[in-house]
Amino acid sequence: MLEILAVIFLSGKIGDLAERKGQKKGKWKAYAILGWFISEIVGIAIGFAMFGSEEFGPMLLLGYSLAILSYFAIRQTLQKMPDVETGFDFEKDQNRP
Repeated sequence: MLEILAVIFLSGKIGDLAERKGQKKGKWKAYAILGWFISEIVGIAIGFAMFGSEEFGPMLLLGYSLAILSYFAIRQTLQKMPDVETGFDFEKDQNRP
């Protein structure tokens, strides 16, 4: 349950950042949600291969760790994009009367 709330909150943050960068919010929210769940499944599969089926705790820990890393990777990708200028042209040109 807490994981779903975290995904909703973090995808909202990604959407806001995408909007600031002039990108489509929905597309980047979808990237964040898909990245989270795919990374979590891959982490659990790796944990299953490493620890076996008896140890469920380390599998979840590895899954959540990879999911959080996917969020930071998507956020870093968005942060590298330039911000969109929202001001008017006459505000930029201060030398003109």
